Amino acid sequence: AEAFAAEGCRLVLAARRRDRLEDLAAALPVPTLPVDLDVRDRSAVDAAIGRLPPGWADVDVLVNNAGLAVGFGPLPDNDPADWDRMIDTNVTGLLNVIHAVLPGMLARGRGHIVNIGSIAGRETYPNGAVYCASKAAVNRITAGLRMDVVGSGVKVSVIEMLPEIVPLLDADVAAL
Repeated sequence: AEAFAAEGCRLVLAARRRDRLEDLAAALPVPTLPVDLDVRDRSAVDAAIGRLPPGWADVDVLVNNAGLAVGFGPLPDNDPADWDRMIDTNVTGLLNVIHAVLPGMLARGRGHIVNIGSIAGRETYPNGAVYCASKAAVNRITAGLRMDVVGSGVKVSVIEMLPEIVPLLDADVAAL
């Protein structure tokens, strides 16, 4: 959000924690529209995108940054509830937001979807099987989506972060 703001972009900021949204919006020197949103909830994502006001509804760049890393430890010792939360955020949430934003981009013949992945999506490390699998899914979704939109004017990219900093960046803020 800060990098886009430095370029003068107006920002729709979506996250589960309103206080963090408000703090971020207040710190940015550009117009922002904070939106309370849990990307795991498909109907909430569709509603949030559908009710963006005129002038904000045509999303040019989507940064899928919502992510979660929980339940580190040997797979047999993990809590399956952690797997569900991680997969629902890192995979299903990413798909939910793409599904809500992409039709507008395709209709306009332009746009860019940027998915935040991780090197962990390419190299599995001990005690991180499910997190690594969720980030591998981000890679595959990105590659497949890129193939699906060839020639449409929509670009699709993935940024793979280093695992040491992923928990800091794969927080609860998704910049739409």
